[in-house]
Amino acid sequence: METNPDRYVEAFMAQLIARNPGEPEFHQAVREVAESLAPHIAASPVLQKMKILERMTEPERVVIFRVPWLNDRGEIEINRGYRVQMNSAIGPYKGGIRFHASVNLSILKFLAFEQTFKNSLTTLPMGGGKGGADFNPKGKSDNEVMKFCQSYMTELARHIGRDTDVPAGDIGVGGREIGYLFGQYKRLRDEFTGTLTGKGRDWGGSPLRPEATGYGVCYFTEEMLATRGDSLAGKTVCISGSGNVAQYACEKATQLGAKVVTLSDSSGYVHDPEGIDAAKLEYVMELKNVFRGRIKEYADRYPQATYHPGERPWGVACDVAMPCATQNELDGNNAQALVDNGCICVVEGANMPSTPEAIRIFQRHRLLYAPGKAANAGGVATSGLEMCQNSMRLSWTPEEVDARLHGIMRDIHTMCVRYGTQADGYVNYAAGANIGGFMKVANAMLAQGCV
Repeated sequence: METNPDRYVEAFMAQLIARNPGEPEFHQAVREVAESLAPHIAASPVLQKMKILERMTEPERVVIFRVPWLNDRGEIEINRGYRVQMNSAIGPYKGGIRFHASVNLSILKFLAFEQTFKNSLTTLPMGGGKGGADFNPKGKSDNEVMKFCQSYMTELARHIGRDTDVPAGDIGVGGREIGYLFGQYKRLRDEFTGTLTGKGRDWGGSPLRPEATGYGVCYFTEEMLATRGDSLAGKTVCISGSGNVAQYACEKATQLGAKVVTLSDSSGYVHDPEGIDAAKLEYVMELKNVFRGRIKEYADRYPQATYHPGERPWGVACDVAMPCATQNELDGNNAQALVDNGCICVVEGANMPSTPEAIRIFQRHRLLYAPGKAANAGGVATSGLEMCQNSMRLSWTPEEVDARLHGIMRDIHTMCVRYGTQADGYVNYAAGANIGGFMKVANAMLAQGCV
């Protein structure tokens, strides 16, 4: 048995990298967790003997398949589809479907691994999974998106089910795509069940599901700031991204009294020193959700705003930063800029948006820093609430769902504080989330034997 945490991590990572070559995002996600867990695993003969972390980093199942479809010109196009079913120790696999040109096995394994911990933290009975395809819906007609979704689901349908694997949306998969995917699933299986979440309100969806991730980020932020006797009221907030998570984080932060001054997309960011209020956010939602435009158009509409092509918003002075775009969007230089400009709190709305160097800088300077697996768990938590409503054939009110979401985010924060408080009183939320999420899954795996 290895009793030295550092040696344990290096030996473990060497073995994992050898078994999973060429998967940098997966390696990064696992190392971050392994470093947090190493002292606990090194002190536990049982966890080492039963190889819990080794099994937790090996997917229970990976499905890779061809997705052929006809574009509007009558030409055949071919994409690659995936579903990574990582861990079902505490419930059916649960995690989103991502349609983006960057999708590959490394990204989906990292997301499925993170999802296992995130779902555990919600306290709901959900395992971890993730799926997607290297298909970019941008620039495609509704008819092309429908044909692709139907072809993707034709294969995926045989691998999912309400008690097996319950997918949801992610980047590139919103309400339109979930509708097409669910319609094809229902057609193939001849059943109307809660096998997908993120459905429309009129056909099994939950109130507040679109808002849940962004709202949850803000609820978690409020809990963090409260540990220092503070709140979002009066704070200047920088948000990256302009999709679902960013939009509703902006909405809730504004409702809680903050001033959001940035949004971005892959082309650059806009800075509005006057704040992106409710009316301006309504324009952004129409721009991005209806017309599928670019964020630079915001600066054309509002002259006081400036557009910064090819840049990220982390050089703008703020009190709170919420990276809500994609993985590794905030590096060491960005992190130092935030520190130098007086930022006191960084809360991840995306999955693994901060590089390891950035996280070290935040923690070295004692910023409040929350990893995505804790802070953005509101989306999957509300997906879990949608599963509950589908099982009971009823729908809760928005107020009921919001109260449950708020309670779940408060409970996740409490767990992070419990496992992450250091001797000097600083709360290492990353360690707290990793340890708290791990223990529930590990105990279930120990109870279920070598499976």
